[in-house]
Amino acid sequence: MWIVRFGATKSGMDCMWRNFFTLISRRDAKKLHDLSKLLTASLCLLLYRALCRLVYALMKLLFLPVAFLATIVSADVAMAKDPVAPFENSPNPDTPYAQIDSFVFGKLSQLGIQPANICSDSVFVRRVFLDVIGTLPTAAEVAGFISDIQPNKRALLIDSLLNRPEFADYWGMKWADLLRIKAEFPVNLWPDAAQGYDHWIRDSIRQNIPYSQFARDLLTANGSNFCAPQVNFYRAAGSKDPKAIAHAVAQTFMGERTAAWPKDKLDAMAAFFSQIGFKPTGEWKEEIVYYNGFDDSKAVVGKATLPDGAPVTLTPGKDPRVIFTDWLILSKNSPFTTNAVNRIWYWLMGRGIIQEPDDIRPDNPPSDPQLLAWLARELVSSNYDVKHICRLILNSRAYQLSCIPATRDPKAAACFAYHPLRRMEAEVLIDALDQITGSTEEYSSMVPEPFTWMPPDERAMCIPDGSITSSFLDLFGRPPRDTGLLSERSEHPTSGQRLHLLNSSHIQLKLTKSDKLKFLFQSNPLPRDAIRQLYLTILSRYPTDDELVALRAYNQTAEAKGWQVWYDLAWALFNTSEFSYRH
Repeated sequence: MWIVRFGATKSGMDCMWRNFFTLISRRDAKKLHDLSKLLTASLCLLLYRALCRLVYALMKLLFLPVAFLATIVSADVAMAKDPVAPFENSPNPDTPYAQIDSFVFGKLSQLGIQPANICSDSVFVRRVFLDVIGTLPTAAEVAGFISDIQPNKRALLIDSLLNRPEFADYWGMKWADLLRIKAEFPVNLWPDAAQGYDHWIRDSIRQNIPYSQFARDLLTANGSNFCAPQVNFYRAAGSKDPKAIAHAVAQTFMGERTAAWPKDKLDAMAAFFSQIGFKPTGEWKEEIVYYNGFDDSKAVVGKATLPDGAPVTLTPGKDPRVIFTDWLILSKNSPFTTNAVNRIWYWLMGRGIIQEPDDIRPDNPPSDPQLLAWLARELVSSNYDVKHICRLILNSRAYQLSCIPATRDPKAAACFAYHPLRRMEAEVLIDALDQITGSTEEYSSMVPEPFTWMPPDERAMCIPDGSITSSFLDLFGRPPRDTGLLSERSEHPTSGQRLHLLNSSHIQLKLTKSDKLKFLFQSNPLPRDAIRQLYLTILSRYPTDDELVALRAYNQTAEAKGWQVWYDLAWALFNTSEFSYRH
């Protein structure tokens, strides 16, 4: 058995080293766990580069396919400047420079940092599918894009993906994390409300309503948690206390954490949310959220202070939330637009211009203030069109850079000199496995009454409620949606995740019972054609010549014969970091 692993970081080398020895000893499965623990403990930073070269040499001797490994190892020894196939184009494509690039490459030039090469078509098509719609491209989509000779094919693909229905599903999942859509503890929205809230968010994204209107609808909402789903923003704040609500508003729409604020600033902002009323109805678990300013005991009138220090006057009968929302969206001193474009940049580029995106504060400055300000102006001038900002970023050379750095400068990552490696989200990963094998998953929540079960063909990306989950989603870092922080989602690999992909019956059954893979092998009787189709399906690229040679050698010497050879190949590709990581 053979396997390809990334090795760009120490953690990546940990993965490669353990998996290499695991595969060597695969015939003795009892040693799998002990070996991985032993080798992880033995790895240290002082031996990092020596181990890179040693593993690479051993893999070559054993005829392992090392396309991506060779790329990273060669980059570690001497940072490559020439395009590296199949992950970079040679020569670089004629991708036009966008306005974003004048900021990014101007900054890199000032700092003397060399940017990476432009990524290849196969890398681009996979990356943009995952970033825009959270879905792997099919083999036909990859092959069609690679063979397309139109010079503007990347721009055309971006436009088509932004208009696909999966865009709303994937970005709706991102917003469901931020807005803490969860039926049970500690948010306690209740299933009907959670599902209605989730559907409202996805419909808003599908209709591409302006981001300013999206925020206004949430912040000024009144009505039933079942019939006016946007009022669940206040019910998901974790508490009905005005300070807790102010914290949720600041974190979601200003990107600021109120724990770092002075007490008087938080108290002043809480005043705008002190007249929200909550009352039950005769319907079980239904609750009405409303402006309660006509109750003299709760009415707040007179002077109030906005987060930028500007004074305003609250008058009887006027909802203070409207006054606050007008300031939030319209004021030049509000971080509303800055936070919005910084979060979009983070979602597409893997790192915010302000990092972390939900920790905006004076002592955490942007890496490129001019770029951030320009994007904010573009959002306003486009009438808060989120897709417009996505399109600007996706069409830039900055987005289309390779993940293979051209420099070891420690400032390169913060200045976007190359595309960062990011593991697929838990939902996207299991959906990809199901898409490739034609299998399904079971998702449920055993807490509420009645128990909640999702249809077997439901994609994980479309689950409307954070309480509905599976053991796979929990293992691979799906956020619990308790805080609404982006850092709640864990994308760092663990030993349990690697062992699950390597040795679990869950993954093995998906492979061995896959009618979809059987059809792929049967419809491509020539081994070379079957291999090409499998690579296109799983890695979104064609195999290299070295990989074809390695597989031919494995087929001639391994004990596995017939269908088992193809299952071994699929299993090995599933266990590559090239599959599970965005690159």
